[in-house]
Amino acid sequence: MGADEKISNKSQELGGKVKEGVGRATDDERLEAEGRADQGESKFKQAGEKLKDSAKDVKDAFKR
Repeated sequence: MGADEKISNKSQELGGKVKEGVGRATDDERLEAEGRADQGESKFKQAGEKLKDSAKDVKDAFKR
């Protein structure tokens, strides 16, 4: 996983946590739900990147 993608995904996750917290503090259910959705999307992207990295590692192992 490239550093740019890691930073982007992590910032999306942190932004989602902030949204969720602000939504909870202001009793805004929509904002709270958006925050949880942003976090979920970020974690899904991170899992996909880890899968790509694992596939690359397997491919590299066969090259040796």
